[in-house]
Amino acid sequence: MKILVLAWEFPPRIVGGIARHVAELYPEITRLGHQVHLLTVEFGQAPHYEVVEGIHVHRVRVGPGHDFFHWVDNMNTSMGQHGGKLLLDDGPFDLIHAHDWLVGDAAIALKHIFRIPLIATIHATEAGRHNGLHNSTQHYIHGKELRLAHEAWRVVVCSRYMQREVERSLRSPADKIDVVYNGIRPEKKPARATFDYLSFRRQFAKDDEQIVYYVGRMTYEKGVQVMLNAAPRIIRAMEGLVKFVIIGSGQIDPLKQQVRDLGIWDYCHFTGFMPDDQLNLFQAIADCAVFPSLYEPFGIVVLESFAAQVPVVVSDVGGLPEVVQHGQTGIVTQANSPESLARGILQILEQPDFAKTLVDNAYIDLYQRFSWAELAAQTIEVYKRVALERQLVAW
Repeated sequence: MKILVLAWEFPPRIVGGIARHVAELYPEITRLGHQVHLLTVEFGQAPHYEVVEGIHVHRVRVGPGHDFFHWVDNMNTSMGQHGGKLLLDDGPFDLIHAHDWLVGDAAIALKHIFRIPLIATIHATEAGRHNGLHNSTQHYIHGKELRLAHEAWRVVVCSRYMQREVERSLRSPADKIDVVYNGIRPEKKPARATFDYLSFRRQFAKDDEQIVYYVGRMTYEKGVQVMLNAAPRIIRAMEGLVKFVIIGSGQIDPLKQQVRDLGIWDYCHFTGFMPDDQLNLFQAIADCAVFPSLYEPFGIVVLESFAAQVPVVVSDVGGLPEVVQHGQTGIVTQANSPESLARGILQILEQPDFAKTLVDNAYIDLYQRFSWAELAAQTIEVYKRVALERQLVAW
């Protein structure tokens, strides 16, 4: 089959989890003998066209906008124009696959003009992110999500939790939704023996301090503030021999102020954005990964920690309890509860043998449930179903 994919982020442009999802799923699909053309956004010195692990990547220019939504509109115009030319010059294509609402307008237009069935992956919903719709901006994004889900022949989500959310929030029937988990490439994580472990570790903590870290966007929904509220209890229990490393960009200033107010500045280290090559090394030197989200459709960062063989502590929201099996592959704690989170983190830090068991189980689970090769095969089954149904109907 020949598939046209639209995604607003793709490496080296990384905004959230979509970039990693797209960059790791589609090479496996090309290995199964299918041709993939990806429309995405230009970034830095990255070529406007290149083949990356079998994917034909087309990076389109986007005119500046007076705000984010104007920029998104310009992006869809560019993707629509380039996609239309591609479908005319290099067709026929069997399917169009759109990743989230940001590329929905272009994908829907191409669907109708060329009469090619559209599949949509909904990675998150606006209502879920904000626990409801509270202003005109959120209602606008929700409207875009509704239309994309309605226009899609089938909707793909990353967890059973997201299936229920899309049914409820976007009014999609259950039999239109397919659950395909996110995956990971465990082999990309370096072993400690392959680099100067101690020298690298000393950039973040003293030799006798255990490292607890969070990596991701700095937004309220990610719950970093919950981890910081839990930190004083952990610092006392560990007699100060712990360092909290907070990795990522976004709304950092309020978190830094929270650290000052709690009097734990000397126990915290904010790194800002960390490139993948450095993050891979960092995960190899860490003792505990914490993801205390208040909303999380899946949590690819958890799989990253599994692959790096770092024990994880998560909250019990969204898809996280599907990814982490409590007491087997990690610790699941009560959401928005610093007390529960502190207990979970201390289980890891104070019981190294137990933490090692969790790590070993999680690494096995990666290959059993989160292999991209298997997830690509599941995605192809969705593609085949849609392609067959398209042949049986008049548009």
